[in-house]
Amino acid sequence: MRSRLLLAACAFTAVFGAASLLAQRPADSAPATRCEPVGMRALCEDVSAARRGRKPRSKKQAAPAAQPNKPAIVERTPYTEQDREAAVIPDLPGVRFFADSFGAFSDALPSQRGPWLILSSGGSSGAYGAGVLVGLSQAGKRPDYAMVTGVSIGAVMAPYAFLGQKYDDKLRDSFLTLTSADVFEDAVRADSLVDTWPLKDQLVKRVTPELLADVAAEHNKGRRLFVVTADLDSERLVVWNLGAIAAHGSDANRIEAALKLFRQVLLAASAIPGIFPPVFIDAEANGKKFQEMHADGGVFGPFFAAPPLWLIDPGEKLPVTRFDVILHSKLVPEFNVTGAEKIFILGRTISAAVKAGAKAELALLAAAAKHNGTELNVAYVDNTFHEAAQTAFDQKQMTKLFNLGLEQAKNGIAFRTQSPAPSGQTMNKP
Repeated sequence: MRSRLLLAACAFTAVFGAASLLAQRPADSAPATRCEPVGMRALCEDVSAARRGRKPRSKKQAAPAAQPNKPAIVERTPYTEQDREAAVIPDLPGVRFFADSFGAFSDALPSQRGPWLILSSGGSSGAYGAGVLVGLSQAGKRPDYAMVTGVSIGAVMAPYAFLGQKYDDKLRDSFLTLTSADVFEDAVRADSLVDTWPLKDQLVKRVTPELLADVAAEHNKGRRLFVVTADLDSERLVVWNLGAIAAHGSDANRIEAALKLFRQVLLAASAIPGIFPPVFIDAEANGKKFQEMHADGGVFGPFFAAPPLWLIDPGEKLPVTRFDVILHSKLVPEFNVTGAEKIFILGRTISAAVKAGAKAELALLAAAAKHNGTELNVAYVDNTFHEAAQTAFDQKQMTKLFNLGLEQAKNGIAFRTQSPAPSGQTMNKP
């Protein structure tokens, strides 16, 4: 059971966390227990101690409430590709589209030109982006973004980011009071290594009718809030228009359906395939009712700014005056001797792949933004940041990440241009 929890936590922080933020291990520590992803040092040491016959360290954190009854395997209703193309969410039409459909994307865009905020994946290091946004508010430089998009942790924080300074306290507290017990629990499931019912409960508390009403009000002004999930059945990225979902909630007969879907989408947006349970969303088409399987959109890339075809060939102008991209990670490769066990090798490999993907996507966006005549600003964790985490979702580390983003934003140095250098390092300009 402990090994399963370790693997899940390592995968979470390696695939969608900032694996490169781990500080160098103290010289007197045993190298064989090194864990690459952020926040996993203590868990790795616990497992290694158990294997050597020693008692793991005691945990200060209390165990979460008892897990609900073990879920049964979901019996899936067969449906076709044609059914999926025509599928709609019952009673909530027009709330999503495939990310590779530029026509649908264009139709859903903000009604007015303005700055766009792009929030990346990054697990607990989303605390950095939260600090940047709160810092912009405190400096009086936080715009009302015409559009906000989010992937993975960026999706979960996107509603607060979208709603601006009014929700800054909730955005900050979402990270500075977060623990792993608020996100997942070790469990025996057929579809995942752990259960995310604690996160589901958190979303019920956070996505309230009041928040839905505030999102709907901004949507009706012409602003847009998009988050993405991976439709595993179709192997395509799906963009969810959370403002449109919230607007449906203005109808008293649809408020419960809108709240349910809003929460489901955010849960799916952080559901790492195979590690966290997928989310099954009810749909219907051609007289059939079935459930689509959705998971973390980060499997398609660390952030979403526009359909892939537009990034490659930006023929049509978008109503954006500038892109502000917040990456919840570093961008440079970092040397660290990797443990010889498979979970460490997997974590290190995925960490490198995520960095490479972020730099490749940034390069595409930079070229497309230039063609569009749009400014591109990028904020990411400084290469000099080193803070070892003692647990998953370590509050000390998240506080330092938050404060880093806060001070950078208040001092006007959070956003920089970014371009790949031949060595694989990055060159930054204020």
